[in-house]
Amino acid sequence: MTRRYFGTDGIRGTVGEAPITADFMLKLGWATGRVLARESGRARVLIGKDTRISGYMFESALEAGLSAAGVDVSLLGPMPTPGIAYLTRTFRADAGIVISASHNPFADNGIKFFSAEGVKLADEVEARIEAMLEEPLTTVAADRLGKVQRVDDAAGRYIEFCKSTIPDRVSLHGLRMVVDCAHGATYHIAPSVFRELGAEVSLIGAQPDGLNINHEVGSTHPAALRAAVIQQGADLGVALDGDGDRVLMVDADGREIDGDDILYLIARDRHARGELGGGVVGTLMSNFGLAAAFEEMAIPFERARVGDRYVMERLAANGWQLGGESSGHIVCGHVQTTGDGIVSALQVLAIMVREGQSLSRLLNGLEKAPQVLVNVRLTAGTDAKALMDTSALQDAVAGVEAELGDQGRVLLRPSGTEPLIRVMVEGRAHLDVEGLARRLAGEVEALLA
Repeated sequence: MTRRYFGTDGIRGTVGEAPITADFMLKLGWATGRVLARESGRARVLIGKDTRISGYMFESALEAGLSAAGVDVSLLGPMPTPGIAYLTRTFRADAGIVISASHNPFADNGIKFFSAEGVKLADEVEARIEAMLEEPLTTVAADRLGKVQRVDDAAGRYIEFCKSTIPDRVSLHGLRMVVDCAHGATYHIAPSVFRELGAEVSLIGAQPDGLNINHEVGSTHPAALRAAVIQQGADLGVALDGDGDRVLMVDADGREIDGDDILYLIARDRHARGELGGGVVGTLMSNFGLAAAFEEMAIPFERARVGDRYVMERLAANGWQLGGESSGHIVCGHVQTTGDGIVSALQVLAIMVREGQSLSRLLNGLEKAPQVLVNVRLTAGTDAKALMDTSALQDAVAGVEAELGDQGRVLLRPSGTEPLIRVMVEGRAHLDVEGLARRLAGEVEALLA
């Protein structure tokens, strides 16, 4: 399907530039309402957002469009993306809307949708919404306008859900944690979850002002968390991103624990207890040390395209429960329908408590290959696919692949959420993977120039 607006993770871009404008959001709300109302009659939609200042504007616009289409709206306020997925299910709503650009800076924003089952909307539903956007906006009769209410206890409901995803007997008492909320949607939720389970929690990135989301904090900037953990002598740190669907961790020595590490810990634990429920889905970016570890444990492993949508598709196709990305987007399908940073962190903490081991000790069995990722920002109007298809770049990639042989691999791909080409080189420890990645990134920059 050719998409005009929807990407791999909803609709995203710079605020004030089409389509991330107030008038488009009004029309998008209306188009979504019309599609949902046709399917179920009188529909109900939940709207939540992260802490970006533009969220107020887009919340109002979506609310007006949905009401004009005759759809009832429940406003959740600041709420992590996975919290909106959970509440969409428990409220028996027809859909959930997330106003967020995830790990992007505050000047960006976007829209993501969840179905009544708490998963991403099906492609065919997105196609119907895009088709409806081409129709003229009309308003239902006054007695059929959608009503709007605010859900006052949304945060409390989601906090209790998060706590329920680990056994009642597991207590975090005695654990000293630093939690980085990225000045995002988890700022009023993550601290309560960990504290109510008994942990001693110190916070950074928990003072959102509408402009500081993800700024030098959160899962995309783990240096702040590393420094805080070492300075405070904490047992570990947890870094979430702006909308709370990703998580990275830091051990007591400041070592970064990424999504591959987290997948390994959860998969090994559930496999040992006979609860894995099949295999694990990673992505093209997953470290081949992770794949080797799963092979040694006889755990089936499959790579999907990068993006949680594709991970979820492969999980559903295989009937498996666990998957994720090295960026920290982890799907624990036995307890949640989408990536959930807080829930994923809790699974790891429960393993630490159950085994009485530190993070570093638990990861002793995983030997990851050095992997370097370099992002090259595209100039305005650049066709990423055409750039990657140029013979000069393909020759450069072939040259690096020849140097790596069977000891490493190269991956170039356009980002699905930002105007970037991501250059990844991975190889055994004796190879200069950083130099090779920089060389390829230089080739991309030269072509752009």
